[in-house]
Amino acid sequence: MKDIEVIHSYLESQASNCFSLLYNRYATKIFSKCISLLKDEALAKDATQEIFTKIFLNLSRFGEKSKFSTWVYSITYNYCIDYIRKMKKQDIFSDEMEKVADVADDGPEIDEELLQMEVRQLREVLDEISIGDKTILLMKYQDELSIKDIAEILGKTESAVKMQIKRAKERAQRTKRELFQEPFS
Repeated sequence: MKDIEVIHSYLESQASNCFSLLYNRYATKIFSKCISLLKDEALAKDATQEIFTKIFLNLSRFGEKSKFSTWVYSITYNYCIDYIRKMKKQDIFSDEMEKVADVADDGPEIDEELLQMEVRQLREVLDEISIGDKTILLMKYQDELSIKDIAEILGKTESAVKMQIKRAKERAQRTKRELFQEPFS
């Protein structure tokens, strides 16, 4: 059965086997996305359960305007980002973190350089950049989502997403140069 058929069946009958079928199809994907964003297995497990609760409580609101998988990804992404923001707010109040100035937007085209980073360097860079930059780069290059899908998930226009990706790549490249003391080219 296709996702949409399972959803309609579940909404009509509340059959637990439909719930189980969707859970089995998406649990690993949701958990993987949660662990990549939250960096903690226990948190990711809890988040996966919370996300499935949200999905099934709101299943009747799925309007079929996008693929079900995109809708699930959107809920997952938003849940994790909200959780991270909540934790950062707590950190700000407890640690009085310094504000970081936004950097200039003019920089070299870095697609090729970004893709040539060594895996170790890439991991370090991803750990250093903001969660927003990291997430949009992972959506585009790891999850291979289209600009249209990313725009839908983030609730932005496609041109805004393109600009956000461009700026995130530039900041990632700048972070790489700083971390590995590379000259500006």
